Amino acid sequence: METLAQQLTPRQIVAELDRYIVGQQAAKRAVAVALRNRWRRQQIRGDLRDEVMPKNIIMIGPTGVGKTEIARRLAKLAGAPFVKVEASKFTEVGYVGRDVDSMIRDLADVSVQLVKAEAMERVQGRAEELSEERLLDLLLPPPTENKPRFGFGTPEAAPAPRDTALEESREKFRRMLREGKLEDRQVELDLKERASGTLQVFSNTGLEEMGVNLQEMLGGGRKTKRRKVSIAEARRMLAAEEAERLVDMDAVLREAITRAEEAGIVFIDEIDKVSSRGGANGGPDVSRQGVQRDLLPIVEGSSVTTKYGAVRTDHILFIAAGAFHITKVSDLIPELQGRFPIRVELEPLGRAELERILSEPKNSLIRQYTALLETEGLALEFTPDAVAEIARVAQEANERTENIGARRLHAVVERLLDEVSFDADSLENKQVRVTAELVRERLDQILQSEDLARYIL
Repeated sequence: METLAQQLTPRQIVAELDRYIVGQQAAKRAVAVALRNRWRRQQIRGDLRDEVMPKNIIMIGPTGVGKTEIARRLAKLAGAPFVKVEASKFTEVGYVGRDVDSMIRDLADVSVQLVKAEAMERVQGRAEELSEERLLDLLLPPPTENKPRFGFGTPEAAPAPRDTALEESREKFRRMLREGKLEDRQVELDLKERASGTLQVFSNTGLEEMGVNLQEMLGGGRKTKRRKVSIAEARRMLAAEEAERLVDMDAVLREAITRAEEAGIVFIDEIDKVSSRGGANGGPDVSRQGVQRDLLPIVEGSSVTTKYGAVRTDHILFIAAGAFHITKVSDLIPELQGRFPIRVELEPLGRAELERILSEPKNSLIRQYTALLETEGLALEFTPDAVAEIARVAQEANERTENIGARRLHAVVERLLDEVSFDADSLENKQVRVTAELVRERLDQILQSEDLARYIL
């Protein structure tokens, strides 16, 4: 299971994260070392390897500074199963929420989807070849073989004679298919309908969201339905069907369970919402401590039953995060604190960081909006002083209302480009230059308004 991330050193992992996330070097270093330690553990021989446990991380910082993005990008870089859950949604006395085991069941689902997608990609070439043959069978059905006649004897069926004309026609259609000349032609196709009729059981006993397929229980299986579709759509559907057939699902499930156990990453957000403020003898704080105690065995290492089999959580990397405005990490129960030995604080974003976020990352907002409007034939250009002005507006809005960090930039840029986005298809001038003057003209009046929340969320 050698992935790109396992070939990278911590310094290279941080460099990859820098392409998408501005600043927060302490958090990047912590997750880079945690990821590299997984590779290091795999190199250890003998029983000691099972004794090396992941060093779980807790990130402390206000909303919108990059906590979730760091964890998500790390998982994507590692090719690892990743789930994000919110601690406040877990079930405890007096609450209607989710069972804590559901995070591992979700991780198993993601792992199966990930491994299956990789397996289907490996057989895609063969699946496309088979789908092409099936398309040719639809366009030129092969001749029916001679059947034995009824009688006292049962003579064998005579082999169908070789039809040279049919083979030539088939090759001609094959060339036309590959050249895309038959894409709009309609063919009738027997397609399997998606399985339906699942029963969802909601409770706090670990059965929630475990779908029971009623058709499979009754032995009905999946029915087929004849549809008329274009060659282009038929090719895609047949290739997907053939890839499904070529994939060994037993091997996929075994690999998925292993990957979830050895490489899975669970991001627990809002963990501060279940921390107790201390000094309370009952009420909500008791329930919060209950949620923490439910989380504890999962983080410590236990076996969770999923529909794919049992998943051990001993070597899953858990990354928790919270703003901790009102509470502190020390307000968590000591046992849970001990399972998150690495603590990193993320810095709040200032004007300089917001300015960098607008333009530096590979997926920056400016690049996104430029690409979106380019589809309308419109060339969008931001001057450097305009970028600085947008950052200033976002910072002032964060200071005057709730500080939501970099998420404020989405609202500000959306408001700034509202008219351009709406009229993009009908604008005569396809060159739009966003300057500092334009930013002030569109947004300064909003900042001066008392009702800021009406305009900028």
